[in-house]
Amino acid sequence: MELNYLLEMQGISKSFPGVRALHQAGLKVQKGTVHALMGENGAGKSTLMKILIGMYQPDSGTIRFAGQEVKFRSINEALQLGISMIHQELSPVPHMTVAENLFLGREISYNNTFWVNDNSMEQKTVELLNQLEISINPKTKMKDLSTSYMQMIEIAKAVSYNSRLIIMDEPTSAITDREVEHLFKIINRLKAKGVSFIYITHKMDEVFRISDEVTVFRDGEMVASMPTQATDKERLIELMVGRELKQLFPKETAEIGEVVLELKNFTLTKKFYDVNLTLHKGEILGLAGLMGAGRTELMESLFGIHLPDQGEVYIHGQKIRIKSPQDAIKHRMAFLTEDRKLTGAFLPLSVEDNMSILNLDEYLNCGLIQHGQLRKDCEGMRGKFNVKTPDLSQLIKNLSGGNQQKVLITRWLMINADILILDEPTRGIDVGAKAEIHKAMSQLAKQGKAIIMISSELPEILGMSDRVIVMHAGKITGELCREEACQESVMRCATGMVG
Repeated sequence: MELNYLLEMQGISKSFPGVRALHQAGLKVQKGTVHALMGENGAGKSTLMKILIGMYQPDSGTIRFAGQEVKFRSINEALQLGISMIHQELSPVPHMTVAENLFLGREISYNNTFWVNDNSMEQKTVELLNQLEISINPKTKMKDLSTSYMQMIEIAKAVSYNSRLIIMDEPTSAITDREVEHLFKIINRLKAKGVSFIYITHKMDEVFRISDEVTVFRDGEMVASMPTQATDKERLIELMVGRELKQLFPKETAEIGEVVLELKNFTLTKKFYDVNLTLHKGEILGLAGLMGAGRTELMESLFGIHLPDQGEVYIHGQKIRIKSPQDAIKHRMAFLTEDRKLTGAFLPLSVEDNMSILNLDEYLNCGLIQHGQLRKDCEGMRGKFNVKTPDLSQLIKNLSGGNQQKVLITRWLMINADILILDEPTRGIDVGAKAEIHKAMSQLAKQGKAIIMISSELPEILGMSDRVIVMHAGKITGELCREEACQESVMRCATGMVG
């Protein structure tokens, strides 16, 4: 039986100065299917998609869409033919309404005048959202929507263009499980109408739930393509990293020492209440819970980003007062935030600048920075954590997510922090980079560092924690040692089913 391909990309190559991004790569997507596209960060997935939508021009290769060879010179040309892309980093206009965002650049006017017909745009927005069972007022400002609803509006925008192919890049990275179910429901409804999807994700479970076919990229080349039901998780990981990855959670035994941090009756009204916990030298303490449980807010208050209403903090048995992140840093605490691009990395700066930005005073001599020693120490960190970059002058925004995360970890180690708070340390990065960060965490614990790891991924919590604290509705509902922690016990605590 002849397959009905909507998209055929063949022999696509693309190089940038000093980097070969794609080599003879290809991708075929059938009509009315969800095609998962997988690979480690830097494997070439994003470059291929940017070529498909006209952001980049290929050095060689052909693209056929709906049976015709095409060469898109702009994103608008791809849109006009029925290809749209929903990026991982959403970019709505926050102070404009839902309707205004949906029709941005193609506003409906009164009788071809310059006057925008807001009523007509709002009516069409309601009709479109009703089709997708999305309940949002078209007059709502985008800034007042959650990330998940912004994601839904992007899908609606793609549908409004009558897109035949929708590219989704990590669409569930910042939404809840219930919202994921709604997203999948929309995808299946559109698929039934003949719409095709290219679905880029690092989440294995989603691949097997939503996709019909899967293609794996590695080092700029397509290494395998198959029906999803013809493979399994282990095989996909092996294809992605080019080797068998037996140990995603390389937890090593570390000597658990004395208490280095203690919280007593820590409270921030409407966020968390009467939190008591201890953290030991050499320990990885997992902080689990569902979205909204108060985990991040608790750690932000410990680090001085928010001031608690009451409670006490002890470091090495001494009561201290943390009024700001600067105070926390003076007490050799570090905080790797969950959003590395928004609150972690200085994207316009180099890898070296991002590593050393907190520690420049250590390299001053008579008011001048000793660049030689600084560069030597940064190179040492780069090698120790296997940061993949052409050189330290490379802008951090050009690195993959996993390598950006490793750079941010080295930043805190350059100030010799003893207490490391890691909030979702492997979110949005590929399996190979996850394993490297997990290995680094184990090594740091063996060196005596005390680590608090917030994670929404239960396998990560169970695989890396010496002890697990579970929160629900701002309160600690469970404390489990490594031996007794399992998915069921953690979830019972996380949903308040205790006592």
